[in-house]
Amino acid sequence: MKSSLPRFLCDPVLQEIEVEHGFGTRGAEPPAATARPQQVHGNVVARFDLGSGASPPEADAILCRVGGQSVAVVTADCIPILVASGDGRCVAAVHAGWRGLARGVIREAVGALTDWGFGDLRAAIGPHARACCYEVDAPVLDALGECFGSVLDQAVRPTRPGHVLLDLQSLALEALTQSGIHSAHRGTVAASCTVCHPESFDSFRRDGAQAGRMVHWVRPRRDA
Repeated sequence: MKSSLPRFLCDPVLQEIEVEHGFGTRGAEPPAATARPQQVHGNVVARFDLGSGASPPEADAILCRVGGQSVAVVTADCIPILVASGDGRCVAAVHAGWRGLARGVIREAVGALTDWGFGDLRAAIGPHARACCYEVDAPVLDALGECFGSVLDQAVRPTRPGHVLLDLQSLALEALTQSGIHSAHRGTVAASCTVCHPESFDSFRRDGAQAGRMVHWVRPRRDA
């Protein structure tokens, strides 16, 4: 069935401050010359600035303060998060799966933006495997428990022995809140479940090695 969604999805949090961005759907192509890191499910933050070149190093978040230069991450079930300063002068694209969440990738990305001198940060969450479809086992919970403690209890629902359904989005929102960002929307169309909608989204959980990857991009305002 053909998707009725637009090629890229936008979030009101970033639209309000006129920051161009897009959460990818199946097959959507980002703007030309978009820079993105080589993702490794870690917590390293790359910084794209004047003279950085077009091939950032291994990282799972990328910052940019070059007006009009788009940066991006790719996902196929993990959470994409796009962040911008309130004045639109600096942005970040973050790839946050369970490993990245456990290793504090959101905290590291927000901290890097703050270190660059930007505040009043806004965040938007894109399509990912929601709690209805994201089953994990004990090793995943152990890793996340070290970072989130008792908060993790509210993000899981037991299924079969040794497994639970995990609400990644609630953990991402908690990490954003702990980092000082309170503006992320809950439940916008951009944060739809990738597994449930094969007509619109790529999903590794659903399609395995045959799954594609969706690109999620953001760029600082040219006039900021």
